Amino acid sequence: MIRARVACSRLHSLETLSRWLVAGAAALGLMVAGQSARAEGDGVIRSHGYSYFGDLTYPADYPHFDYVNPEAPKGGEIALWAPGTFDSLNPYSRKGRAGRYSWMMYESLLGDAPTGGGMPADVYGESYGLLAERLEYDEGKTWVIFYMRPEAKFSDGTPVTAHDVVFSHNLLLEQGLPSYAQAVKKRVLSSEALDDHTVKFTFAEGISRRSLIDQVGGVPVWSQKWFEETGARLDEPRLDASPGSGPYIVDSYEVNRRIVYKRNPDYWGWHLPINKGRHNFDRIRIEYFADDSAAFEAFKAGEYTFRAEGNSKQWATGYDFPGIDKGWVKKEELPDGTPPTPSGIVFNLGKEVLQDRRVREAITLAYNFEWTNESLQYGLFKQRNSFVEGAPHEAKGVPEGKELALLQSLGDLVPEEILTEPAVVAHESSPKREVDRRNLRAASKLLDEAGWEVGDDGIRRNAKGEKLTLVFPYPSSASATLGAFIEVFVQNLQRMGVDAKQDKVDPAQYTLRERERDYDLIFDSYVAFLDTGTGLHQRYGSAEAAFSLFNPAGLASPLVDRIIDISLETETREDRDVALMALDRVLRWERFMIPVWYNDSVWVAYYDQYEYPDPLPTYALGELDFWWFNAEKAARLKAEGALR
Repeated sequence: MIRARVACSRLHSLETLSRWLVAGAAALGLMVAGQSARAEGDGVIRSHGYSYFGDLTYPADYPHFDYVNPEAPKGGEIALWAPGTFDSLNPYSRKGRAGRYSWMMYESLLGDAPTGGGMPADVYGESYGLLAERLEYDEGKTWVIFYMRPEAKFSDGTPVTAHDVVFSHNLLLEQGLPSYAQAVKKRVLSSEALDDHTVKFTFAEGISRRSLIDQVGGVPVWSQKWFEETGARLDEPRLDASPGSGPYIVDSYEVNRRIVYKRNPDYWGWHLPINKGRHNFDRIRIEYFADDSAAFEAFKAGEYTFRAEGNSKQWATGYDFPGIDKGWVKKEELPDGTPPTPSGIVFNLGKEVLQDRRVREAITLAYNFEWTNESLQYGLFKQRNSFVEGAPHEAKGVPEGKELALLQSLGDLVPEEILTEPAVVAHESSPKREVDRRNLRAASKLLDEAGWEVGDDGIRRNAKGEKLTLVFPYPSSASATLGAFIEVFVQNLQRMGVDAKQDKVDPAQYTLRERERDYDLIFDSYVAFLDTGTGLHQRYGSAEAAFSLFNPAGLASPLVDRIIDISLETETREDRDVALMALDRVLRWERFMIPVWYNDSVWVAYYDQYEYPDPLPTYALGELDFWWFNAEKAARLKAEGALR
């Protein structure tokens, strides 16, 4: 089954933009005393990196991140797979299907991981200079100035300048996602190139200081010269990639078959401590397959060499092929220190029938985790309850202490049951059969109360005679296990009297329907929040709920909005965690998603020619970041016929 940490067939461009929108701030208590960015006599903070609370784990003279192997050899190839098709190497367009990892050619002022997410991977909410060697900002965070590295250059040899930074910031506002542009325009008043290598951003007054400096520092920088000369647009798909300043460039591609990225031998930043022990492969190859079954057979045949497994049936029963027996392929469960991605069945709240919370609760009861896990997933998963499962601020039991006081302060915005009842958790079901009759009776009662009664034909209708109809699309490239799960869920809905249908569509059509919210139910994901940030409004807030691609349910709750605002106003980690606990509680009460399974480890299989640091850092697997190639092992695999 598709892992709960990754939503089914999410757009890579959205994954990229999500990194900026959900910018973190704190490092969850992992800071080292005495290495803070301090304000000097003029009230200006000068630093080599940034975190909201000012503390940084790594000092200005850090030689490399602690978790990397600084002596890791450079060379070799790692090959992975991707589902479906691609028709663009521009990951920032809402049109077309972007090639996997087509964003990793671009860098920002503050560094991040090549496949998205925070970096360094052993702490949370800290950023260190990449294109910028240092930054300074006032104590009130009303402005920030980045001092850029003059040696930085794009892959075409032209310098990366402050003018490119300003151009990129404005290009996103003009041609990026509307939800992104609306949010940023309210918070970032201006961007200005003070000279060729110094850029200043000025922020609005009267707003939270969160997600300001780290947001502008995380915007990818594109070549103004290239865009102006070619006339290319950011919001249009294209196969000619603009030059980036990162360590990889496009080597070759065959549309819908493969993309090859190669390490740029002329990359400007190999000497930087932020890059030591990282970006070790000469080539990163992505092979495309129509579906998971074809991809797995190709892996067994050695057509690609690294596989993050998401199918529990294959993990439990499929890895008995000769490559495993001969020791060519390693199969490992690696630790995962991040909260699982909140994945599940998402309700489209724009559909009138789904705006009744009782209807959503009834539909939720059609999901049988226990049977699904034992019968389809070999008992390998756990049931997720929270949007921050396992985090210190996961809501549990009835609210008390500071959390209760916060909720009570919101008056009539808070339903009484949130104050007096335990946090919503997943229901229990019988593992013995697909349908739990007790849950079916409870669901039927809820639907009756909501005005959807069963007719003589067994179908539920409202007082107007309209059927309770739900359509659940999913991509043909999804695993057979996911298809089986959806089929059983839909059958249980039909047993309730719901006119439910599953709709298996090709990946391109699925992407279009996803973007246009042409669905009643969809298997999708939100984000876990270890910290607060204005990106929470893009994911869970009302302002852009009607069209935001980051909010597939279209959730619009004044209570959720207010709690997010409170979290943004907090100035201590304790108060922040209290607000985030309340947010988790309220999101679960809204029942806009049916939480499904999660895995607290990462399943990987790979041909035994790769190595990684031990122990791995908490927040990343890092196979494309800090793993490396062992040439001697690779030669043995080729000599024995495992790989060509």
